[in-house]
Amino acid sequence: MYLSEDSTQILTQLTSYAPDTDPTETAEWQESLDSLIQERGTERAQFIMRSLLQRAGAQSVGVPMVTTTDYVNTIPADQEPQFPGNEEIERKYRAWLRWNAAVMVHRAQAPGIGVGGHISTYAGAATLYEVGFNHFFRGKDHPGGGDQVFFQGHASPGMYARAFMEGRLSEEDLDGFRQEKSKEGHALSSYPHPRLMPAFWEFPTVSMGIGPMNAIYQAQSNRYLHHRGIKDTSDQQVWAFLGDGEMDEPESRGLLQLAANDKLDNLNFVINCNLQRLDGPVRGNGKIVQELEAFFRGAGWNVIKVLWGREWDGLLAKDTDGSLVKVMNTTVDGDYQTYKAESGGFIRDHFFGQTPQTKDLVADLSDDEIWNLKRGGHDYKKVYAAYKAATDFKGKPTVILAHTVKGYGLGTHFEARNATHQMKKLTLQDLKDFRDLLRLPISDEVLEADPYRPPYYHPGMDAPEIQYLMERRAALGGFVPERRSKHAEVVLPAEKSYEMANRGSGKQQAATTMAFVRLLKDLMRDKDFGNRIVPIIPDEARTFGIDAFFPTAKIYNPNGQNYLSVDRDLVLAYKESISGQIVHAGINEAGSVAAFTAAGTAYATHGQPLVPIYVFYSMFGFQRTGDSFWAAADQMTRGFIIGATAGRTTLTGEGLQHADGHSPILASTNPAVISYDPAYGYEIGVIIKAGLERMYGKDSTDPNVMYYITVYNEPITQPAAPAEIDVEGITKGIYLAAPATTDGPRTQLLASGVAVPWAIEAQRILAQDWGVSADVWSVTSWTELRRDGLAAEEDAFLNPGGQARTPYITEKLAGATGPVVAVSDYMKAVPDMVRQFVPNEFATLGADGFGFSDTRQAARRFFKIDSHSIVVRALEMLARRGEVDWQAPAQAIEKYRLLDVNAGTTGQAGGDS
Repeated sequence: MYLSEDSTQILTQLTSYAPDTDPTETAEWQESLDSLIQERGTERAQFIMRSLLQRAGAQSVGVPMVTTTDYVNTIPADQEPQFPGNEEIERKYRAWLRWNAAVMVHRAQAPGIGVGGHISTYAGAATLYEVGFNHFFRGKDHPGGGDQVFFQGHASPGMYARAFMEGRLSEEDLDGFRQEKSKEGHALSSYPHPRLMPAFWEFPTVSMGIGPMNAIYQAQSNRYLHHRGIKDTSDQQVWAFLGDGEMDEPESRGLLQLAANDKLDNLNFVINCNLQRLDGPVRGNGKIVQELEAFFRGAGWNVIKVLWGREWDGLLAKDTDGSLVKVMNTTVDGDYQTYKAESGGFIRDHFFGQTPQTKDLVADLSDDEIWNLKRGGHDYKKVYAAYKAATDFKGKPTVILAHTVKGYGLGTHFEARNATHQMKKLTLQDLKDFRDLLRLPISDEVLEADPYRPPYYHPGMDAPEIQYLMERRAALGGFVPERRSKHAEVVLPAEKSYEMANRGSGKQQAATTMAFVRLLKDLMRDKDFGNRIVPIIPDEARTFGIDAFFPTAKIYNPNGQNYLSVDRDLVLAYKESISGQIVHAGINEAGSVAAFTAAGTAYATHGQPLVPIYVFYSMFGFQRTGDSFWAAADQMTRGFIIGATAGRTTLTGEGLQHADGHSPILASTNPAVISYDPAYGYEIGVIIKAGLERMYGKDSTDPNVMYYITVYNEPITQPAAPAEIDVEGITKGIYLAAPATTDGPRTQLLASGVAVPWAIEAQRILAQDWGVSADVWSVTSWTELRRDGLAAEEDAFLNPGGQARTPYITEKLAGATGPVVAVSDYMKAVPDMVRQFVPNEFATLGADGFGFSDTRQAARRFFKIDSHSIVVRALEMLARRGEVDWQAPAQAIEKYRLLDVNAGTTGQAGGDS
């Protein structure tokens, strides 16, 4: 039952390693403190202790920092505010909510349905949510603006149950839980999914760890909006409800320092510490609450522990020698879990029976009274005190560690059991016991009539309890959760913002990364639109050339810049500002995507559209943070994702872990991501303009998308936009960039991104050395061409005998004769996405395998994707058709030394951005 010295994290024995040279004097000091507490209360005692610690530090008296406190409530009973609501009424309809949430999941597990659900999470967390709903969570019509609440995903049945009591959902809706197509129109998503329920949920949270991360950056984004003068968010709070098991995810803890550094006192974490993860205890041999307290306190957070209900107050007051606190401190979580799965007599013997003093404390209590000693997370008064203290606290974010029991009230089969997370339904006896506990007017006969379909309970909207519930929500500004997509009007950039992109680079050379940055600079200068752009970067601004924005747009920091910058005399000096426009997340791609998500959903969260443009090493995007982009898609984020230094052979010196040969494949798996691999600056301009029109244009029918655009760091001569620019072709995925200029055997070269100049060089070599005529097509999006082709196939499949629609790429290549060679700086699977829609003979060149460090020329020759490889592959296909001499391919391999990596000539050195 006791922690060993090396496993305990409770630092109550601060004097263990120091000899007491005068016990009498020590006792006098302790008596003085006891008297102070008795006469003046705990609040005064806290101040005196803090002042003494401060004084001791000033006098160089070594006092160890206490990262954990005793396993008791942080807020003393005498400092608890008066509970402002009617606790009896709130307890009454909370019972109805708990019943309806459990019944909804139970009915979804009926024979013939069997879609499951989670009963126990909400049962244990109902009090945590209801105190918030009744007294704290502000709706969108509140004068100070609505709060943002990140609900624990597995607790979604409770939110549906409340919406049912509020009249927002019907019984038919509840019966549509997890049946989104078969019960369309009356369906509820399994978890908080805004894309599936766009008028209800705001934040997706069931992908563990992403909720905490996104909540932190949501709180930062609120401050960003306020400091830039876009919206007053000073009165809005962010609440994140999390599980103690979830806090083991690296994402859950990895960004805590940002909230502390930015002093985000608008942020509150509520961690439901039921001591259980999905299969067993979170820390069977330890104490997760103490661990989390130390972690958050060390990260600079305000920590509030809510461990024991009011029934414990009297026992703790009588615990004059600290015996009960010591037992609380040393009891491990695995035992706490066991106690709630056993009887009151078991608790008397095994918990209180550890010392004579603690056994005497409960001598006058019955076994039932001992069993009913509640955990703090189930006590309205204790939870209210914690929430009020959290919202009143200034200067730090707050975490509330609430001790609860998973499956609370569901009966002995559920409460605190290791398997409770996987249990989807109740037995008939469970239903009867649960009904009795909640005191519901439902007869045995009704339950026995169909145990798979017990009734929901609603007393009617005129019932005084429901009137009270509705009055509380009205006072707090309306329903929560609720998502609204109506937003302030967006004036899109004027045509002149795209002039530089269309002009090309003239005699200079510029990589597409630099072409993009120049376009971004012009867009940010637009007087009506520029203020809505949110550039987001990890710690690579100088790599991408975005450091040019530092002196003017400035880097957002809610604390401003309170130091003398080392490069202050430089033109491109690092400059932070409270009103800065750039979100610079540091070496932190996960945080950058969280910032991207918060900004890209401001149109719905705040009614103020922001356009995030996140620029990063392409290799560290979808590969590293793909799950976050899925959450962003679920939240219907809008914005631009720029995969810079793209390609497997373009960023040559960095080597394997930086060599991106597959990001378009990964991006293509996300239905909300529109991927492009442009070759030239004018293509980027067309794509971004089309993207802005799709996201915020008046005629858009599908605005909830993210555009992924890959750009390269290899300098090339950027051509000016053609006089008759093929806007449709660029946006749909393919256009003729360089038609053949000679007659001869025909071939078609399809290339994307940095490979388009290789194809144009191959076009010249084919004509000059072999008399072959080649057209070069810029494929701006293999992904969009594939999606279009699949949609055409689906249309034909469902309309047999009808006029089948021709895929766009098929239509575009109509009349383009000869074999096709497709090439990119990615693996072969990228161009192969369109193979089935091209009637021509088709060959793919790609950079499959691991990347490595070398020159661009050597790398491209090694992968056989350079200009000469394109030539040889085209000749091989033409030779098989008898259109060129059969010896031509072998001659070309020898002529161009294709097997010698040192003979490559495709590409050049240079180009950091």
